[in-house]
Amino acid sequence: MTTNIFMLGMPSSGKSTLGRNLAKELNYDFVDLDKKIEVSEGKKIEEIFRLEGEDYFRKVESDQLKKIPVDSKLVIALGGGTPCFFDNMDYIKANGVSVFLDVSPEKLEERIRTSRRNNRPMFKLENEDLLGTLTNTYNERIDTFKTASIIIEGDTDASTILWLLEAKFAKN
Repeated sequence: MTTNIFMLGMPSSGKSTLGRNLAKELNYDFVDLDKKIEVSEGKKIEEIFRLEGEDYFRKVESDQLKKIPVDSKLVIALGGGTPCFFDNMDYIKANGVSVFLDVSPEKLEERIRTSRRNNRPMFKLENEDLLGTLTNTYNERIDTFKTASIIIEGDTDASTILWLLEAKFAKN
């Protein structure tokens, strides 16, 4: 298997952590799309949102996604909104396997509130209605997320994802 694996889901769903672990298990390289954007722009995601706005960020995000080499044995952690803008989800599905980590807004809120770092420009701890914001965003994105190749609800680990990937490829 050389195909790229795209990890998608809401912020704090585990895309980066599980993606790194999965990459190790598969002997793939790991790419964090947000980090790739920060390097290309020379700014943190939060700064890009503040200085340039979300529309600018989404364009850069889509451009960087499409610069990732196809069939390169990569596990890519996408930003939470990446699949939902432009033709990104079509691109993802045409160029790899997508794994949706479906975590409830309540669990996401808990993770964000207990995280040591919160660099999510759309989901700040100061937001008095963080759960409401997460729930609304989840509801807006869920139809796109549900088109992923593999959907995993709740907590999981890299071994389970690997097993599901192997089962999927055994069928094809």
